[in-house]
Amino acid sequence: MADIYVASESRYERMKYNRVGKSGLMFPAVSLGFWHNFGSNGNYENMRQMMRTAFDLGITQFDLANNYGPEYGRAEINAGHLLHEDFMPYRDELVITSKAGYDMWPGPYGNWGSRKYLMASIDQSLQRLGLDYVDIFYHHRPDPDTPLEETMEALLQIVHSGKAIYAGISNYNAEQTDAAVKIARKIHLPLIVNQRRYSIFDRKIEREGLKDTARKDGIGIIAFSPLAQGLLTDRYLNGIPADSRIAHDPRYLHREDLTDKKLDAIRRLNEMALGRGQSLADMALAWVLRDDEVSSVIIGASRPEQIRDNVRFLENDSFSDEELAEIDRISAEI
Repeated sequence: MADIYVASESRYERMKYNRVGKSGLMFPAVSLGFWHNFGSNGNYENMRQMMRTAFDLGITQFDLANNYGPEYGRAEINAGHLLHEDFMPYRDELVITSKAGYDMWPGPYGNWGSRKYLMASIDQSLQRLGLDYVDIFYHHRPDPDTPLEETMEALLQIVHSGKAIYAGISNYNAEQTDAAVKIARKIHLPLIVNQRRYSIFDRKIEREGLKDTARKDGIGIIAFSPLAQGLLTDRYLNGIPADSRIAHDPRYLHREDLTDKKLDAIRRLNEMALGRGQSLADMALAWVLRDDEVSSVIIGASRPEQIRDNVRFLENDSFSDEELAEIDRISAEI
């Protein structure tokens, strides 16, 4: 039996909190993602220590989805057990999120964005988590076939039923985001955030104008994969380590992702970071949050020490115009 967890009294002293769009909610600058290492492939006690470490550092947001695993649903089940064992006294200090939109169960009703799928998904997620509600329930990806009005109205019913406090969208481009916000305003849905991939190496949301759209529409942005699946760290400075994700878990990162140009960029960025007195990972996280348009970065971790390392960037999170211009030049060359 685990020891009784008592959260650190200093948990709010170092973390920064940013407003989410024009909503009343604030996100921690760093959020803990459950995409990796919280499924059946993870160690339960290590999961516990990662969640405790995160909260002790002021990381108040735990980001999940119905299909996080492996196997699908397993991350929510593990998180649910740990929430009940350690965190229920702190439930009102936490932002717990889940999502639905990718394939979850067989047949025509376990995927995409229909009202039937979303209504069933929130009930399943709450059962796995052992909670009465989540703080944010996201539609995980746009559905090309289901009317957007149906998806948004399903989210509205989920909020009205008390199963979620806010709604979110994920992987929506600028045009889709604008359309979703227009519907949300019309039906009074508290749609407050879009979750998108964003890093020095993946600047698609800039090219498509999502940051401008989000600012105009008053919706927040939270970034996942801010370290480009580990490429924006010192792990690959000298090639591919034998124990790296590329070598052992090619689901998310492949050997061909580490091109000569990208490796050169990693080394140049690392030199920049060292000149700033921080690691490449610290600089990459700080870069994503360099303006007020991104409210939080979602980090993945395999051990508590990584989480402690990842919050260090808060001590040095500003950039000169020259530094930003150099990062732009380097990223443009990959």
